[in-house]
Amino acid sequence: MMRRLLWTQVFLWIVLSSLAFTEAHAHAVVTESSLESHPIQPNQPTNVILTFNSGVELALSRVFLVSKGDVHHPVEIAAGKKPGDVLVRLPALREGEYAIKYKIFAADGHFTENVIRFNVQSSTNTP
Repeated sequence: MMRRLLWTQVFLWIVLSSLAFTEAHAHAVVTESSLESHPIQPNQPTNVILTFNSGVELALSRVFLVSKGDVHHPVEIAAGKKPGDVLVRLPALREGEYAIKYKIFAADGHFTENVIRFNVQSSTNTP
């Protein structure tokens, strides 16, 4: 009886561990964004690079620019230079608060949806 209980516990531990591992690696996650190193300047079209931790199926993915009033504008996306890089082409934007909302289809067959918020403001070099 004790041996059966031990084997049941081991089996459950293996199953739960494998499920946790699968969930942790089953979605494309942004690991880097060019918004961090290259803020968007007003009134200039800009390319933003989103780097995901896995390959992305662009034909099945959608990205939107979200502006004031929760208005969604579809934007063009393209493959970046490295696997997992997605190039997001943003139009010229006025100063203000915006977001990039994406629904990405990862190469492993899972959708990931998230929002990245950012501000557009002129850079001032005054002390």
